Amino acid sequence: MSTENEGNPVPPAPSAPPVPPSSPAASPQAAASDGGDAPTTPIPPTPQSAPGAPAGDPYGTAPQAPDASWPPPPPVTPSYADPGAGAGAGWGSSYDQQHQQYQQQPFQQPQRAPKKGSGRGGLIAAVLVAALVAGGLGGGLGYTLAKNNDDSGSTTISATSSGGATQVKRAAGTIAAVAQNALPSTVTIESEGTNGEGGTGTGFVFDKQGHIITNNHVVADSLDGGKLTATFPDGKKYDAEVVGHAQGYDVAVIKLKNPPSDLKPLALGDSDRVAVGDETIAIGAPFGLSNTVTTGIISAKNRPVASSDGSSTSKASYMSALQTDASINPGNSGGPLLDASGAVIGINSAIQSASSGGLGSTGQSGSIGLGFAIPINQAKYVAQQLIKTGKPVYAKIGASVSLEDGTSGAQITDSGSSGSAAVESGGPADKAGLKPGDVITKLDDRVIDSGPTLIGEIWTHKPGDKVQITYKRGGSEHTVTVTLGSRVGDN
Repeated sequence: MSTENEGNPVPPAPSAPPVPPSSPAASPQAAASDGGDAPTTPIPPTPQSAPGAPAGDPYGTAPQAPDASWPPPPPVTPSYADPGAGAGAGWGSSYDQQHQQYQQQPFQQPQRAPKKGSGRGGLIAAVLVAALVAGGLGGGLGYTLAKNNDDSGSTTISATSSGGATQVKRAAGTIAAVAQNALPSTVTIESEGTNGEGGTGTGFVFDKQGHIITNNHVVADSLDGGKLTATFPDGKKYDAEVVGHAQGYDVAVIKLKNPPSDLKPLALGDSDRVAVGDETIAIGAPFGLSNTVTTGIISAKNRPVASSDGSSTSKASYMSALQTDASINPGNSGGPLLDASGAVIGINSAIQSASSGGLGSTGQSGSIGLGFAIPINQAKYVAQQLIKTGKPVYAKIGASVSLEDGTSGAQITDSGSSGSAAVESGGPADKAGLKPGDVITKLDDRVIDSGPTLIGEIWTHKPGDKVQITYKRGGSEHTVTVTLGSRVGDN
């Protein structure tokens, strides 16, 4: 997903808790052309109505009334692995046992704005000329009015009239103060592949050694010989390299080459203690507009989300996400989601989008107030593993579960990928007595409504953790204790 997710729609969203429906998003592609300035495209002078255009719509772009079948059914995602191998996807020995086709959900990984191109110079120049002319007129009128006021004897009082410029002081808990403290530790990441394609995302300083944490999909283009740079708000740019990346978690760590000695890591909060209604502050580079700050609240916790960049070769990432209404757009991916104290509580990773925008759109979908962040407690663990070994470590139960959308639970399939066993012999699920056909309905106190929900919940834990799994078999409900196993790498 180049920044804000481009390409095909993503896997279906689990039904619990429900996600509000939205009209399907267009499938933007990560391209070498830049969409960073698209939102600022001015509206041209009103032309004559085009032939056939409806009254009141000189551009002929008025939306048509939806028909009775709206919304249309979601598109089908590309199949994973061998589509003929079975109806389930294995999340035991490895999650690459995914192989069935299933409906795509509207969640998108927003998060890398396209790179800047050269086709808009004339338009930008026109905007600048207009701005200068307007500024000149405004300055002339302002001077005339001020002179008239002076002549009339009118007296005004300036905030600085007591002498010297007044220094505005802001309390530590204000949004302005939080942003002022966090911005110097947030970077805009430019990722470019060997084919010249890429995009823009965000990251933040993780430690004083120069490690930057971001999303996997932000750096994906630069893998295998591409180019990666990180730019700080003061304009200083550094070359960087990928230390490790975890596609399943959608987390990556990069390291600055020759990092400065005054790096200030952002403080990490405790995402387990976040409450619905808590204030949130998101920092990123939406559509290439670096160092943008937006605010909102925590709208929901433990939201099961499967997201993808939409490409035909992309596998889904799974998370039990923090949901926020802070505006998140392409380019925000990988940026920090802060609490009111300025501590990082999540990594902005995905959005649900209704459309790809209108006049001046780059083809990428934008925010409708449904953004999703990877909880920082999980991301911190993943980042530490990547720094230590360069590879991600996933918790597993050793069973293949169906990825079909539903509300009844996560069903263990009859067979795994390519005809392998659905329950790994000697694995955690096997030791706990789980069998093909069992439907898992709870993991500890979390309700499990589908396979993707189960995967997201398992991955919030670490290998070796003990969890209580509730399942149904033949109409009867059972509960067993499962000690989670481990899998190294994304393969």
